[in-house]
Amino acid sequence: MSAPLARVRSHVGGVLVDTGPLRRHPGFRRLWTGQVVAAVGSQLTVVAVGYQTYRLTGSTAMVGLVSLGQLVPLLAGSVLGGPAVDAWDRRKVMLVTQVLLAAGCAGLAINAMLGHPLLWPMFVCTAEAAAFQSVDWAARRASLRRLVPPADLASALSVQSAGFQATLVIGPAAAGVLIAHAGFALVYWLNVASFGVAFITVARLPALRPAGGGERAGLASLIGGVRYLRSSRPLAGAFLIDLGAMVFGMPRALFPALAATVYHGGATTVGYLNAAPGLGALIGSLLTGHVGRVRRVGRAVAFCVVAWGLAITGFGLVSWLPAALALLVLAGAADVVSSVFRMIIVQQATPDALQGRVNSLVFAGLTGGPRLGDAESGVVADVAGPQAAAWSGGLLSVATAVVTCWAIPQFWRYQSAVAAGPAGQAAAQRGRPVASAAGRDASVEGQGAGGGVS
Repeated sequence: MSAPLARVRSHVGGVLVDTGPLRRHPGFRRLWTGQVVAAVGSQLTVVAVGYQTYRLTGSTAMVGLVSLGQLVPLLAGSVLGGPAVDAWDRRKVMLVTQVLLAAGCAGLAINAMLGHPLLWPMFVCTAEAAAFQSVDWAARRASLRRLVPPADLASALSVQSAGFQATLVIGPAAAGVLIAHAGFALVYWLNVASFGVAFITVARLPALRPAGGGERAGLASLIGGVRYLRSSRPLAGAFLIDLGAMVFGMPRALFPALAATVYHGGATTVGYLNAAPGLGALIGSLLTGHVGRVRRVGRAVAFCVVAWGLAITGFGLVSWLPAALALLVLAGAADVVSSVFRMIIVQQATPDALQGRVNSLVFAGLTGGPRLGDAESGVVADVAGPQAAAWSGGLLSVATAVVTCWAIPQFWRYQSAVAAGPAGQAAAQRGRPVASAAGRDASVEGQGAGGGVS
């Protein structure tokens, strides 16, 4: 009995997310702990800002404007913050961002404590926080490779993803209870406290200077990051395939119309539709124990994006709500697994000196793509209906994935540097696909660092 049970436990352990990096690497454990605590606090604030804005104005349009007002600072911080992350000690950058993020939440808390809270702080404080959130994200991603060895990189990315997905469930659920029983101010102050915890965990990290001491922040540094992203073919492929999936396949703007016209429901149905991809992402992130053993990472990304597109296509074709929700769960799971594989490519194919700039550009795509997708699906829905917008967007996601793999074969052939050993790691940083042991394609096309700066 014990031998079969041990085999079952071994197989289950191989599927579930590997938490080994948290046990083995104290620096990563501190980074992860602070990130998760701060993310829970941020989710509290996301819910509170939307609800308080509605309470102040009675307008859902104003709630949308507050969210839209964060887009430009978010993108600006993503693009301009990258050179700063590659110029200075990343530990110090994260310490500064925790203080600035806490300042924005403190402004919201003070406003909430007024006898008659004002509307303008909802715009100003959230915009300030959005600008520095992107810098913080880039600095954390850029620091990861300094805190875990290459062999644990895939597992570290998986456990980061799982922790973040869990906060998307815990934070909003806790926010509703806290707002109902304690009010908005306490929720915002709890977020301030969460950044305090993150500050303490970051303060205990070692110095995280970029390789070579850092490059002076400025326009030339920013241009260098863009050039590297363009010239490293695996990175360009990973960026474009995800952008296509989000622009064409993101269906969230269609949920209200589909709930009313296809599923004949109301706000509850809209809530189910919005929750389903998140549930799938949480499940998918918890089942990423296998990613470290996958060698053909480029193909894994492509397959996941195709799965996403086919699931969205099916979602647009079905009229039975349970089936639609199941397909959205599948799409969410495919998306989060794809994101882990994409980040493996980013981490392996980018030299340490460029990690901040490349990650900041990736973050700009992550935040801008879904918003462009909302606009695209909304326009198509007005012309052809919400179901046609959904299934056509799914098919376009699949088509974009196929075209990307055809146009950028270095992305399709990209293999994990860890699986290929030290030689593979060196090739990956040059933006080259990794050759297998049998000596298959080791194309030198599309060099990254070797052919210019990205």
